[in-house]
Parts: sequence; structure tokens; C-alpha cells
Amino acid sequence: MHDRTISRRALLAATAVAAGAVASQTVPAAAASPHLAAHRRDRLRRLISRMSLEEKVGQLFVMRVYGHSATAPDQADIDANLAEIGVRTAAELISTYHVGGIIYFAWAHNTRDPRQIADLSNGIQKAGLAQDTPVPLLIATDQEHGIVARVGKPATLMPGAMALGASRSHADAREAARIAGAELAAMGINQNYAPDADVNVNPANPVIGVRSFGADPQAVAGMVAAQVTGYQSAGIATAAKHFPGHGDTKDDSHYSLPTIHHTREQWTELDAPPFRAAINAGVASIMTAHIVVPALDPSEDPATLSRPIVTGILREQLGYKGVVVTDALGMEGVRQKYGDARVPVLALKAGVDQLLNPPDLRLAWNAVLTAVKDGEISEARIEESILRILELKERLGLFRDATVSTRDLDRTVGTRAHLAAADRIAEHTTTLLVNEKGLLPLSPRRKENLLVVGADPASPSGTTGPPTTVLAKALTELGFTATALSTGTAPSAAQIEAAVAGARGKDAVIVATYNVSATSSQRTLVSALAATGVPVVTVAIRNPYDIARLSGVMASLAIYSWTDVEVRAAARVIGGRVRPRGRLPVPVQRADDPALVLYPIGHGLSY
Repeated sequence: MHDRTISRRALLAATAVAAGAVASQTVPAAAASPHLAAHRRDRLRRLISRMSLEEKVGQLFVMRVYGHSATAPDQADIDANLAEIGVRTAAELISTYHVGGIIYFAWAHNTRDPRQIADLSNGIQKAGLAQDTPVPLLIATDQEHGIVARVGKPATLMPGAMALGASRSHADAREAARIAGAELAAMGINQNYAPDADVNVNPANPVIGVRSFGADPQAVAGMVAAQVTGYQSAGIATAAKHFPGHGDTKDDSHYSLPTIHHTREQWTELDAPPFRAAINAGVASIMTAHIVVPALDPSEDPATLSRPIVTGILREQLGYKGVVVTDALGMEGVRQKYGDARVPVLALKAGVDQLLNPPDLRLAWNAVLTAVKDGEISEARIEESILRILELKERLGLFRDATVSTRDLDRTVGTRAHLAAADRIAEHTTTLLVNEKGLLPLSPRRKENLLVVGADPASPSGTTGPPTTVLAKALTELGFTATALSTGTAPSAAQIEAAVAGARGKDAVIVATYNVSATSSQRTLVSALAATGVPVVTVAIRNPYDIARLSGVMASLAIYSWTDVEVRAAARVIGGRVRPRGRLPVPVQRADDPALVLYPIGHGLSY
């Protein structure tokens, strides 16, 4: 493949997938009859009229809570809840603050196993319906799959967004979302903060990367629409994120306030298409980004707090009528310019409906309450948001039956059919970038003895991996003799020496690489292994750009995540059980000159 000089924008234009494919893949939101819609809306308005102001304010918040149970969490989780929220349990959180939603995290001990999750969800819904004004809750999580997964095994874990982008299959993206949505719904989770609609045009992006479907805005739009359709066909509300687009930043909004330097024309061309496609597909909610886009709002307020962006562009220009939810309000990107008491008020004034996970709920809740009492925000304004939130709950059927049956779990979560589908979809994503002298596929009859070394990052869900062990085990099951040796993301001189010693006498060495930088000792590891004369195969288990910084490699794969389903698929490709079918959804640029494209969008070898 010859290097070629090309600008980022020209690259996108030259490699864009036809925009017409997007329209054919989107599914418009189902339209209820006008009389039925009006009847439901009137009933919900009557419900709002019975709420106290405190109850109305509570409906605007989606909050974290520690514990595996709504009423009887472990003592350590009670202590954490008291320290951070001032309540003991999820049930107490609901009765005190009347929150409209709760978000699950693995680190908050909400997601131990499917039955526990279902019981927690049921307990939360029972607490919501036990209030003076009974209202079911939206129970949400970030189950993007790939590198962001809050619910782990035995639930089915699917390839993540960029892997699906490499498959180029709307059918696979839709099926992955349908299966994932059905399993979440069975556990009582009714809103998933997915899919990611960001267009990752910046290889240095530290927060999006493989969470994006790719760098081509039209291709990303098609995949976003497919996933929205898949999730919502399973009864799950989706949240396309992060509006107006977080794909071209070098900063992480968890820790700082990034700036996107796109012109309005560039935003329209690069960032807007996936959100337009999500809206056309009937997306239930859209999540805002804590980023500054001066071309869209010269005040340089974060998009989450920007009325020109949330109301002017999302509501009025794009015509979006659904729920708008903030990204987490504990992130530094939204806290830098204004204090924690002003952020929720400014978000509501910008046009947001749901306030996600403030760092101090008491402070945020009281700030909104005071703003309404003082007339800074009208009660009619928050009732607009509450009506949108309640309409979403109505569409999800939560007013009919908010709880789930634990008897259905085993027939839905992690079934053999779902796991087989995940394996099949993953096989379509594995991307072969380099294959010198036809080294791959390896054969256990010709190259039997393998060493697997490299990075073993922590499992996204806490239930999979480590990847080197999973890869070695999968290769062994294919008839190879494979030994795993973890060398980490920053191998020491001693670890490199041990890997070199272990490579002697082997037929090939497979190296799992993880976001290789210019100064990474992973480069030294690969070079030292190549110097032994043993063929080296690299497997990029996160961003696909690693190959640009490595030398001496005879074969290289990109798999876009290190969860078991993608690692096992890589083993089947290496062992020749399946052909590599993935195609790069992003360009890989040269490390020494990013203006030169080493492998363009669409590159991918096969056997």
C-alpha cells in the first residue's frame, strides 16, 4: 500500500460511503393515532398537576446509588450512600428526592448477576410506585459493548461500535442491539445510553476512539440508525451521544473542557449526520456533550449548558422533540466554568430535560427548586421536560407494568443462541491489516507451538479476560500449543527479556498491543521479539492505529476491544477457521507524518 498525502477533510470526502444508504436503513418513529396520543398526554398532564414542586424537580434527575438491593444493600454501600447522597438505600433516595431515574454502574455494585439486577430493578420500581404520586423510574446504564460495558457475563457481550463499523453490516449492528436490548429489558433496565453517534476523525481522541463506529460520517449515521432501531425494537430507550459531536478532540471531558474547532459548515458535514439519522430512526433520547464549539455558540459555554446548541440547533434546527439528557454532571468538563449549584439550572435553561448524576444531589436538587421558586425557571418550563420524560415512560409501558419476571431471565439472558450470534457477528469485524508472505492463517500442523504475550487491560465489565489468557486458550482449543505470558501495557526490561526467552523455539509469537504511543515500551517488546527471527503477529486490542508505530511485524490484526468475544474471533481468524472480513472504519495514518495515510478507510485483507 503506497503512502499518499491527504488532508483529514479530503480523506473523509474521498472515502465516504454513499449517503443514500443511510436513508434506507432508518426507521421513522411509530406514530400513534392523534386521539390516542392526545388522551395519553392529557392523562400525563393530570399526573403532573398532582405532583408537588419537590416531586416535579425530582423527576428531572437521574442518579447513581450504591448497592445490589433497593432496600438491603451491604453496609459498605450504605456508608457510601450516606457519604455521597445522604440516604441509605435506593428506596430512600427515591422517597427523599423523587428522582425520575437511576443509573447502574458495576463499581456501584449494581450489576452482580442477572437475577440480582432484576431484583434491584423491581425494588426500585416498587419504591417509585410507593410514593405519594406513584411514578415508575427510567433505569439506565452505559452498555455500549466493547470497551464500555456495565453488565458482564453471563449476559451476552457484543462487539463494540468500531468493531461493528469494521463489519459494515447494518444487519449485524441491528441484531447486536436487539439482542443486547432484550437482555437489558429482561433485567429491568429500560434505557441504554447508546449508541455513540460521535464521528472519530481524530486518532488522538482519548475518550471516544473505538466507542465510535468510525471516521466516515455517513457510515457512522447508518450504523447509529441501525442500532437505534435494534434497541428500540426490544423495548429499550436509546440515547444517541454526545451531541453536538465529541469525535474531534484531543481532551477527555471527564477531566477537562475540550474545544471542537469545526466551523459550522464542518459540523454540518462531519458531526451532524449521525444525529440526524438517529432522530429519523426515532431515537428516544439524546445525550449532550461537555464540549465547547465556538462556531455553534460563541459564548463558549459547554454544549450541555448552551441554549443556542440544545434549543437552537437540536430542538429547532434538527427538529428533535424527544428527551435530552446531560452527560454526567460530575465530569470536569461541565464543572470548570460554573459551580455545581449553577450547572443544573443552566442546563435546564439551555433546554435539557434530564440531569444525570450530579456530584452533590442535595445541592443540585435544591438549586433547581430555588430557581423555580425564585422565578428564574418557570414551573411551566420544567413541566415541559417532565411531560417528555413521562411520555417516554409511557411508551416503554412502565405505567402498565414496571417490574420484570425473574422467571424469564434464563430464557433471555446469555442464551446459547445469543452467544452464538455474538460470535458470528464478531467474526465479521476482525480486520487483517498486514500479512507478509501469507503468514496467516497459521496451521497447527505447520506452526504448532505459539507464544501469546502482551497487554492485559482490566475487563470493561469486570467479568472477561485477561485477553492473553483467553487468546492462548482459544488457540489451544483449535489444536495449537499456546502459552500465555502477560507483559502489560508498559512492559519492563525484565518482562521483555522474559518474552524474548519464551519466544525461542516457538513457531510464532502473537502480541496483544494496546494504544501504542511514540514512547511506549510495547514498541521495544515487538522489535525485540522480531529480532529473534520468530514470526510476530500483532493484535491491536483497542485503537487500530498501533501498526503505524511497530516494525518487524509479519502479520497484524485489529479487533477494536479486548472482550472475550472479539479475542476468540481473532483466534479463529489466526487459526484459519474463518476468513478475516473486517474493513478499517478509520484511516491509519503514518506515525512520522499524520498527513500520510498508511491504510485508508476500507482497507482489510482476507485469505
